[in-house]
Amino acid sequence: MTGTPLSQVVVGDALGEMGESMWIEVIHKMDAIYADLVRHQEALERKNAALEEAQRFIDSVLAAMSDVLVVADPQGRIQRVNQALVTMTGHDADAWYGRPLADLFVPAWRSWAEALPRRIRREAVNDVEVTMVGAAGESVPLAVNAGPRYDCRGRYCGLVLTGRHLGELQRAYRDLKAAQQQLVQAEKLASLGRLIAGVAHELNNPISFVFANMHALRRYGDRIRRYLTAVHEGVSADELAALRRSLRIDRVLEDMGPLIDGSLEGAERVSVIVQNLRRFSAPRVQSPAWFDLPRLVRKVVTWVTRNARIVPRTSFDLPDELSVFGTEGHVHQILVNLVQNAVDAVEGLDRPRLSVRVVAEAEWVRVVVHDNGPGIPEANLLKIFDPFFTTKEVGKGTGLGLYISYELAREQCGGDLSVRNHPEGGAEFTLTLPRGPSRE
Repeated sequence: MTGTPLSQVVVGDALGEMGESMWIEVIHKMDAIYADLVRHQEALERKNAALEEAQRFIDSVLAAMSDVLVVADPQGRIQRVNQALVTMTGHDADAWYGRPLADLFVPAWRSWAEALPRRIRREAVNDVEVTMVGAAGESVPLAVNAGPRYDCRGRYCGLVLTGRHLGELQRAYRDLKAAQQQLVQAEKLASLGRLIAGVAHELNNPISFVFANMHALRRYGDRIRRYLTAVHEGVSADELAALRRSLRIDRVLEDMGPLIDGSLEGAERVSVIVQNLRRFSAPRVQSPAWFDLPRLVRKVVTWVTRNARIVPRTSFDLPDELSVFGTEGHVHQILVNLVQNAVDAVEGLDRPRLSVRVVAEAEWVRVVVHDNGPGIPEANLLKIFDPFFTTKEVGKGTGLGLYISYELAREQCGGDLSVRNHPEGGAEFTLTLPRGPSRE
């Protein structure tokens, strides 16, 4: 009987069992790999979606920018531009890709643009006024800024340039100046409101004096009319003498001169007060002129302190006369704010004090206002002249008085305004003004 040897049958069965187990293992491995591929694919799809979203976000931001933006490589070849540049030049983004950066500029600025990639390696470019070429070939002035661009390893890989139309900057500057002027006028009105009570008192005295004199002159006029009527009617000398004595005509004639002089003096005082208010409320219409600084200081302190609930004890250290050349209205507004600030600082103290002195130097004059209040915290000294900064309660200060005073002192008066905490306590503000040209 012939057949397969027993040893071969045993070996075949073993190989069959091993092959089946290997196939099963391979299948499991393939399933695991496939599952990993599915997971990696899902992760890649999520990352790709995130990248696309980030790209759409960047594109939307670039498209919304009103400033021109250009990205260039280290050789100065354009890699990307935004919609603002496309609109300005009239060429789409693809048309600019790979072109030299200098092609954006008029001939006079092309050498500057060609050197820009090398210059950016050393320093950034800030607010350079250049001229680019517009859609119709016209010149477009821009203020540009440029800086280097680095890759993930920190290596220089090009530059980013942004630019804004100078027309927009000029409009923004005009709007800013207009807003600043409105703030100045608003603060003037607030200062005028604080002075109303003091000014009313100043006006009340001469006006009351004029009214009293006018009533006296009216009575005297009636007496003189009666006497002159008797003269024209031809009454006897004795009757006329008796009427003259009863009407006190001689006394009337003696009083009329002083009454008229006093009324004129009162009217002149009213006129001076009104003129001062006009100079304060509209200093722009004034031309610089010589004025007596000590007289102005005394007048400001009188007006401001008269309206205080508790009038501080005020001491002056002023020369009898000191002429300064400048705009009196601006100096008046600064001094009103400084004195008002000092009066507010000593409110509530048992013994409020205020000292004002004027120090004259060869080319400068300084007005120093010192109060005995709590002083200014050191952290606030650097912010005291910032706009809208105030430590007063809501409704008691806009935070503009000292800011406007600082701007007026530096820009309009050609001087300075500084502050410090006095060694003996309280705050001390110093207004520095130029004395003006020689009067020789």
